[in-house]
Amino acid sequence: SQQGCDPFAQTQRSKLQHRRARINQQINKEMRMRAGAENLFRATSNHKVKETVALELSYVNSNLQLLKEELEELNSSMDVYQNESESISVPMIPLGLKETKELDLLVPLKDFISEHYGEEGVLYEKEIKEFMELRQAMRTPSRNEAGLELLMEYYNQLYFLDSRFFPPTKTLGIFFHWYDSLTGVPSHQRALAFEKGSVLFNLGALHTQIGARQDRASLPGLNQAIDAFQKAAGAFNYLKENFSNAPSLDMSAASLTMLVRLMVAQVQECVFEKMTLLRAQNDFLSRLQLAQEAARVEDVYSLVHQTMSQPHVKDYVPFSWTTMVQVKSEHFKALSHYFAAIALCDCPAPSDAELLEQEKAFLQFHVTMPEGPSLRVLLQDPEERRKLGKAHLKKAIMKHEEAMRIHGLCKILRKMDILQEVLSFAHKRSLSKYSEIDHEEDFFETGEAPDIHPKTHQKPEIKSPNFSQVKVTDLFHRLGPLSVFSAKNKWYPARRVHLMRGENGFGFTLRGDSPVLIAGVIPGGCAAEAGLKEGDYIISVNGKDCKWSKHAEVVQLLKSTGKEGVDIGVITLQGSECPKAADRKAAVMSSGSGMLKSNKENSRKSLMNSKSASTLLVWSKKSKRSKKSTYSGVPFTAVGDNEAMY
Repeated sequence: SQQGCDPFAQTQRSKLQHRRARINQQINKEMRMRAGAENLFRATSNHKVKETVALELSYVNSNLQLLKEELEELNSSMDVYQNESESISVPMIPLGLKETKELDLLVPLKDFISEHYGEEGVLYEKEIKEFMELRQAMRTPSRNEAGLELLMEYYNQLYFLDSRFFPPTKTLGIFFHWYDSLTGVPSHQRALAFEKGSVLFNLGALHTQIGARQDRASLPGLNQAIDAFQKAAGAFNYLKENFSNAPSLDMSAASLTMLVRLMVAQVQECVFEKMTLLRAQNDFLSRLQLAQEAARVEDVYSLVHQTMSQPHVKDYVPFSWTTMVQVKSEHFKALSHYFAAIALCDCPAPSDAELLEQEKAFLQFHVTMPEGPSLRVLLQDPEERRKLGKAHLKKAIMKHEEAMRIHGLCKILRKMDILQEVLSFAHKRSLSKYSEIDHEEDFFETGEAPDIHPKTHQKPEIKSPNFSQVKVTDLFHRLGPLSVFSAKNKWYPARRVHLMRGENGFGFTLRGDSPVLIAGVIPGGCAAEAGLKEGDYIISVNGKDCKWSKHAEVVQLLKSTGKEGVDIGVITLQGSECPKAADRKAAVMSSGSGMLKSNKENSRKSLMNSKSASTLLVWSKKSKRSKKSTYSGVPFTAVGDNEAMY
């Protein structure tokens, strides 16, 4: 069976986890007190009591605020998830996993099996326990490929749980409890979609942790980080596009948009690092390229910063994240100007052969043309190059100082030595370059350098989760083929029919596999006498379960009966009695993909009837999950196809 990792075994994280769990418990306690106080406040008409309760509420609310601030500081301790390599890499932002409460499904599922499927619930205890063990393991996935597969396996298993136990018109009365990944605020819902969405969120969060742990001083580490952040972006994007009305803030459309953009920016930063690693040569064009890559990183981070500053996101995102993103935006802008200066000042003037290529590259390099002589003259005149280089360095130094100033405003980031080191190293490097090219006799006023045009050689991809890479088998396979034995279908109680064989056989036509369908009953024949009807499914022959049996197997069992006849168990789907020939296919054999389609519509209708419709998370119409179904009805090309008289 699948194992989660011991959440406290990884010592570096254990203290963090303990503290986070402790704060979560305190938050829960305060939330309970608040709920109790709010109820009392609403219920009482006594003014004195109302005043006391109002006072208590204000205490509870301020306590909650303090706890959330403490939690934010924890969530910002990004260093715990960073790698332990010697080289300096700028820290990345990982997300903590959403936590969930244990869930006991034993009684609700056993009850549903006996009520809906008419079978002994006790007989399925093993499967229910196996499902619960999988859920338990999924709460603490290890931070590697195995952990990702565990989350995928559970997510895929939820598809079967949904089809088997969540009818469109009623709920199981189970609540799924999940905590917000950033604030620790609990939410609960009956909709299975909330469970699915939360697992999907954790898949994205786990990718961010794997990405942040990579040693980005090496090429393999960088490629793994790029892959992880692209997959994280894909998971958050998939969640945003396929689920709606999330009850918790971390899964709201605004937050998910922000997270997708943050991941894309982190990918872009890794691409820049990859270029600095690969471009050992210090020629003019390589340095221009580096400057444009840095400008591109600045661009995407400033977009993230804008997204984080929007009304619904601003108060929710940790201040340290917003600051980090702003610092990076300024830092990379400084780097773009630094590399522009280096290209101009450290590279020799081009030979005639190189001139054309360099001029072409330089034409598309600046956002606006630099003032002064034509590009051709500029490139060939060392003094003009130094002038423009100096202007770029002046701008770089201003931006470095701005990055350091913003960094200093956040007490959490001030504790991050790595970031501090990176910023001051870059600042010193620009300063020393400036003093190296600054001549005492310079009488010209250093001009304003134009910004660098952002450009990348590797665009980040948003990689959607590939659910089919983790194959799962339906744990509740024994209930029978999903095309018939699903939560949305209803059938009359199973009937046992004793059937004798007449001179002309049994007097019915059979069609299809798993389960075999009685497609027609000959009037006056043995089957009609015994009470079999068109549209009945054969679920047993002489006590042998035939739900999964192929056509030929059932025929073989029937044919091997002697004079004493045969006992057949059949069920009739409700609503499938006497279907018209034209829609017989549709009515009798609802295929897997058809089931998903109606599920989408039904889940909306039924959830809207339940009490708190506004906060419900439901599959949106855009859901394209029909590919997932590994079971579908038998494909009929024509009504009479595959039918045989017996």
